[in-house]
Formats: sequence, C-alpha cells, structure tokens
Amino acid sequence: MLVGSQWQDTRNLMVMGWHMMLGFTPAHFGCLISPGNHSYHLIRESRECTINVPTVDLVDAVVGVGNSDGDEVDKFAAFGLTPQASQEVSAPAVAQCYANFECRLVDDSQIDRHELFIWEIVAAHVDTSLARPRTLHYRGNGRFMVAGDEIDRSADFRRQNL
Repeated sequence: MLVGSQWQDTRNLMVMGWHMMLGFTPAHFGCLISPGNHSYHLIRESRECTINVPTVDLVDAVVGVGNSDGDEVDKFAAFGLTPQASQEVSAPAVAQCYANFECRLVDDSQIDRHELFIWEIVAAHVDTSLARPRTLHYRGNGRFMVAGDEIDRSADFRRQNL
C-alpha cells in the first residue's frame, strides 16, 4: 500500500506493509506507522491520509518510495506518480493506483502504545476498467505477492454469511 499524507504545505508518500480491515459498517482500517517515518508526523497533525492500492506495474515506484526519505525528495515527482486531489481529505491520492481510500483518524488510543492508527474510510475510488487487477502486496523482506486470480464460491454461501 502507498499512504498519502499532507499537513499544511507538506505532502509525502510512504510504503506501508502492515494493515488490516477492522469493520465494514462503517468501514474501519488499521495500520502500523512508525514514528521514524516522515509521514508519521504529517498524519498525526492532519489526522487524515489516503491508502492507495498499487498494481504490479508500479513495483519499481513502490520500491523507490520505500527506499527514499520524504524529508529529502518529492516522492511523487521522483517516481513518476501523479498526486490526485481527494474529495473528503486533504491528503493526495495516487492517480495510477487501482484503488484509493480516503481516511480520517477515528481512534488514536493505540498510536503511542502500538503505533496502530485506526481509520474510518470516508471515500473510496476504484478503477472499474480493470476486470482482474493484479494488485501488489508486501510480504516482508523485500518480497511481494501479486493478486489477481479469483475463485467465485459465492453461490455456496448463505446470503447472510457473505
């Protein structure tokens, strides 16, 4: 995932590997962000971010973003990524990503103890032109997994369990 942030006139983009869904109504999302990351301070001040889901064709840009410091470089410009204005938050989204989620901090009680940010997703945008997006997912130690194949077993589930 790529996390977009902005506080006042400073924006940044970071790579985030550790995240989870926490609920669906409303949609809550949790992620770990280290205080050593430049984005941490922008996000703490603004209490907003975008979560952007890259596809496999962005792997070089994702690695580049992860290997650079937001204090020293504009990561959007350096890696050919287009900042896109969000509808509900000040943080920019990444135009080239398959999906963008605009988030507001809904619970900050776990940040100091666990570096866990709990967000409410206030807007979502998905590129519906991609029937089977090959999204990129970090597995640790510089390794990624590519999603894309689908197995549809929805007919085998009771509707209330979907």
